Amino acid sequence: MLDQILPWLLAGFLIVFAAGALRRIAMWRAGRPQKVDLIAGLLAMPRRYLVDLHHVVDRDKAMSHTHVATAGGFVASLLLVILVHGFGLDNVWLARALMLTTALMFIGALFVFRRRINPPSRLSKGPWMRLPKSLITFSVTFFIVTLPAAGILPDGFGSGVLAIILLAGIIFGSGEMLFGMGWGGPMKHAFAGALHLAFHRRPERFGGGRSTGLKAVNLDDESLGVAKPSDFKWNQLLGFDACVQCGRCEAMCPAFAAGQPLNPKKLIQDMVVGLAGGSDAKFAGSPYPGIEVGNASGGPDQTITEGLVAPETLWSCTTCRACVEECPMMIEHVDAIVDMRRFLTMEKGNTPNKGAETLENLIATDNPGGNDPGSRMHWAADQNLNLMSDVKAADVLFWVGDGAFDMRSQRILRAFVKIMKQAGVDFAVLGNEERDVGDVARRLGDDATFQSLAKHNIATMKKYGFKRIVTTDPHAFHCLNNEYGELGGDFEVLHHSTFINELLTTGALNVSAYKGGAVTYHDPCYLGRYNGEYDSPRALLKALGIDIAEMERSGFRSRCCGGGGGAPITDIPGEKRIADMRMEDASATGAELVAVGCQQCTAMLEGVVGGEGEPLPQVMDLAEIVVTHLVGEES
Repeated sequence: MLDQILPWLLAGFLIVFAAGALRRIAMWRAGRPQKVDLIAGLLAMPRRYLVDLHHVVDRDKAMSHTHVATAGGFVASLLLVILVHGFGLDNVWLARALMLTTALMFIGALFVFRRRINPPSRLSKGPWMRLPKSLITFSVTFFIVTLPAAGILPDGFGSGVLAIILLAGIIFGSGEMLFGMGWGGPMKHAFAGALHLAFHRRPERFGGGRSTGLKAVNLDDESLGVAKPSDFKWNQLLGFDACVQCGRCEAMCPAFAAGQPLNPKKLIQDMVVGLAGGSDAKFAGSPYPGIEVGNASGGPDQTITEGLVAPETLWSCTTCRACVEECPMMIEHVDAIVDMRRFLTMEKGNTPNKGAETLENLIATDNPGGNDPGSRMHWAADQNLNLMSDVKAADVLFWVGDGAFDMRSQRILRAFVKIMKQAGVDFAVLGNEERDVGDVARRLGDDATFQSLAKHNIATMKKYGFKRIVTTDPHAFHCLNNEYGELGGDFEVLHHSTFINELLTTGALNVSAYKGGAVTYHDPCYLGRYNGEYDSPRALLKALGIDIAEMERSGFRSRCCGGGGGAPITDIPGEKRIADMRMEDASATGAELVAVGCQQCTAMLEGVVGGEGEPLPQVMDLAEIVVTHLVGEES
């Protein structure tokens, strides 16, 4: 009986899946056009899945092995089921191969079931609790049904009550898996995820690459930024649908941990609600802190911030990319957030707290603090620095940045100048010709101001000759290195930690050994996750004889200081400050000194006030630490 019914049943399931898949594709295609190479993407997809995606998943070895067993077992089993039971291929070895793949899938499903008995809070519940049952049912029923084809049981096996039980199992298991892939539910991520990897918005991320620069806005477009879900690029909508709701982004998000109204997982699921239409009533994960689930609704052509996502949620993001770094499906949360900010800023003029004032200052004075542009070099009045306008060429262009207007940052700049002079570096500065790099404007969504500043800076720099740009500011480093190129500014850019380490390695600098207490190092987001520079700062400290006491969250999992993305400007309240949490991380190491490679991080961490009788570690920039250990006279 099963032999006669099964081919038709499988055909029906596949037709239902295809119908659902076409419906889902139509939803994605409602987004804005985005050119992709369809053939190259599909051909690249298996490697991206097996290598790039699993490079992220493999950070949790147990889940990596579980995913290989369940996902790999399911894909292989489904193909073999179609051949053996759909087309009726009478081949014992194919049938036995199917039994092996279903057995592998069953083993993986047991681990999924075990994890779902008492799941961590970051995992979504609801329909996801059915997933292990579906996996187990699919694998067990097809294992049993395949026994006769494998020559293990006679062909007459599977009649009467047993046939009914197996048929019910096949309907539940196959229906849940195939219906879910096409029409929604836990298995949707399998179908959408494969296509997302094939047509990813940032294909440069695969094969060991890095892509973190925001895409420039076409300022001639009728509408700027993303107002409604259909304003996203179609492959961004596809990426939202690939979310597996694992909550790794939620667990890493500094704003969520601080009790601000942002949860990156919930945000992506709200975008899925928006593209399909409906409400968040069925969302079974953690809410935005302070905002109840069930009151948000939207549709493809409804303004996102008018019922689906509160503006405060978007402004809570520090753009630290911790969510993106942790996402096993390689979804680009930060791109989506900034796209929506662009609409609020450039179309609605709705930038909270000091955001509007900061943007006005950038337009009027070329710096976010509204300082007199002619005072940019006052910090260096006694430094006798070469100006590019005078010398026309130098080996190194020192990009000063807006630390020139901040007394704390000026100490870092002066320390780095002393280091370069000691090493005999041929360098010069732009002086009053330099403008703000545009980082704050771009993260706040004002791409028009960013592009204006960037084009001015690019034109200025192209007047002069230099080999490299060096800066003490990771935010400026990121913009110059990763975002100016799209506007015609292709330069070699180094962060000062890399440059100082190079000077130490080549013998241009001599330093004495550090004799203080324990030292920990804070990885700035825009140096680490944005640019992959984790080694140079540590090598620099090692050259001083420092054995770093690493924080629990360091390297690519470093906790943000709370200073990126314009967060100190928009200042969305939460239950605690992100910088306070980071200093707690530092204090837990027992360190007396926190080494930092970012002026913004220095300001944020030094702004933390310790409790009575709880002295906090001192905070110093890498340049400040090195300059106190220089050996020899200035050249």
